[in-house]
Amino acid sequence: MAVTIGDLGRTTGTKVETIRYYERIGLLPAPPRTDGNYRSYGAAELARLSFIRRGRDLGFSLDQVRALLALSDDRQDDCADIDAIARRHLEEVERKLADLTALRRELKGVISSCKGGAISDCRIIEALGPRAV
Repeated sequence: MAVTIGDLGRTTGTKVETIRYYERIGLLPAPPRTDGNYRSYGAAELARLSFIRRGRDLGFSLDQVRALLALSDDRQDDCADIDAIARRHLEEVERKLADLTALRRELKGVISSCKGGAISDCRIIEALGPRAV
């Protein structure tokens, strides 16, 4: 199976520019080239890019994905380090969710305090703080 960068992108839902970026930063190895100097990708690159995409879809940073890829290379090692990365990421997601929940509550309160009328009496503008005059 040899596919072009465009085919690889369509198969994985990844923009061609993103694939090239992943190659530049070392997440994807540089693929072999055809006689016409086109990149030629195989099943291994497809699997690796799919792994990267899934990691990114789950919100892992590029550094975390890089670490997960490195750790996954030795299939016999204990997965404690992988578990630790995932747990730290989950903690960060939960912190962000708590922050967003508080933000939603505050915004709902500000919006519900608005009774309409003149902007000079707007509770939303007032809640944002003093305005420059």
